[in-house]
Amino acid sequence: MKLDVVSIRDHPRGRIYEVKAGRKAVRIRFSFHALQRITTWQITERKVLEALLFPDEVVRGHRNRFIAHRRYGSHLVRAVYEYEAKMAVVITVYFPSAERYFQGGRSHEDQILS
Repeated sequence: MKLDVVSIRDHPRGRIYEVKAGRKAVRIRFSFHALQRITTWQITERKVLEALLFPDEVVRGHRNRFIAHRRYGSHLVRAVYEYEAKMAVVITVYFPSAERYFQGGRSHEDQILS
């Protein structure tokens, strides 16, 4: 499915991306910490958006947060997020070895594009 970033705007606690995927539109806020981690890991916001909207799997994390996984070769984008007022908020992002965290793609605890 095609992913289009419709708009990006600053927010007091990060940056909001308005994204269209197929016929659905969603807003996702990236925290300042997540944006910094994207830079640190040298990945793109687009790859994180792909992991969030088209994950290979989503597992449940601590504090009722979700962790979206999307594989890229031997690594995966691991995006930790939660919801605030029905908007997904990305808390942190990293790019570890898939061998360490990937559970085989069987789990989908959440879907932002439901």
